[in-house]
Amino acid sequence: MATDRMPDVVDLQAKLALHGFIAERSFAAALLLTMEMRRPLLLEGEAGVGKTEVAKALARLLDTRLIRLQCYEGLDAHAALYEWNYQHQLLAIKLLEQDARPVPEKERDIFSERYLLRRPLLEAITTTPAPVLLIDEIDRTDEAFEAYLLELLSDFQLSIPELGVIRATERPYVILTSNATREISDALRRRCLYQYVDYPSYERELLIVQTRVPEVPQRLARQVVEFVQSVRQMELRRKPGLAETLDWVAALLRLGIGGLEEDGVERIMDSLAALVKTREDRAGFTRPVVEKLVASC
Repeated sequence: MATDRMPDVVDLQAKLALHGFIAERSFAAALLLTMEMRRPLLLEGEAGVGKTEVAKALARLLDTRLIRLQCYEGLDAHAALYEWNYQHQLLAIKLLEQDARPVPEKERDIFSERYLLRRPLLEAITTTPAPVLLIDEIDRTDEAFEAYLLELLSDFQLSIPELGVIRATERPYVILTSNATREISDALRRRCLYQYVDYPSYERELLIVQTRVPEVPQRLARQVVEFVQSVRQMELRRKPGLAETLDWVAALLRLGIGGLEEDGVERIMDSLAALVKTREDRAGFTRPVVEKLVASC
């Protein structure tokens, strides 16, 4: 059976690469299972390692819509599932004052789907063809919100008191991401496939840079990746992720820097705003430190 699946994983890696996402084999295998089993995939790892890009690449690959729920502290069910359009409902109530129909009929009219505002979760299960649903940074919410997700991720249905149960037209492809700032509940983990996303190896990061920024000279691409890989070994408050690597490459090209040379350290330091993103970390990038990093490239 494993031999039968092997070409599928390799094929998915190649297709993802065509859409700008370089996936390791284990990652591609987890994504393949998610696509075939329609099970949610929980991606956990440090910020900036490319977790969100997975959902974007998958939507491009499937030529379908990407629906994103950006999580935050205090996120509640109404903001994620649905809300009623109260202004239109109040207007309808005024218009129905002279309506001779029984009250229950009026209530059914007011609480009908035309007054329903679909938020990301409800939108995802009522959209065709099946979209990619990205639930981004789930660890920013609390366990109470996770409980709202359980019905969705188990049965792909939502309960709306005024309308009843709304079931998925097609099961969406669900990607959840977590920066591991808090522990995700066991109940939620049980409903998901899982993949830990680490910082990329030198070879993979180089391939990503060459794929995403094809105009970068090969020598500069190698130097940049070597530099960033060394920076990640430093004691930093926030290590640069893939997004920072790509930003830095773009900044170097805009500044006309075709190579990291020791005699151009001043110009390289001018570009670090794209790579180093906290005040404390930036203070550590003195000229001698940058010279040493450049010399190692």
